[in-house]
Amino acid sequence: MSPSAQPVPGSSGEGLSRPGGGLAVRACLVYVTCPDEAAAVRLARLLLAERLCACANVVPGLRSLYWWEGAVADEAEVLLIVKTLPELAEEAARRIRENHPYTVPAVLFLPVLGGNEDYLRWLAGECRPGGEPGSA
Repeated sequence: MSPSAQPVPGSSGEGLSRPGGGLAVRACLVYVTCPDEAAAVRLARLLLAERLCACANVVPGLRSLYWWEGAVADEAEVLLIVKTLPELAEEAARRIRENHPYTVPAVLFLPVLGGNEDYLRWLAGECRPGGEPGSA
């Protein structure tokens, strides 16, 4: 466990941590809704190829209800969860917006304050600030 990390309350402390003395963001999840699995996979592969994320989850079976152009829409969608570093989240969001089929895609940042230290180290090691296109 890093010197600045403390065990999560209620856990054994084995491999799990949270920042001590503050709310430092360790990683970032980027929540994105897509019209279908093909669009979600295409975005995930783009971000991975540019090393803007370490991992992306494609979760089918989402049902979204939302206001759009004065009416409530009820649509099947696919959730894309992108795991990245805080410093890469804005660039990842920019690339998502440039390549997303929606006019106004849902792209939200969810900060990660702690978790499995081994996983967080792996995530940080796989993301490349500045990107390295084609190296994935």
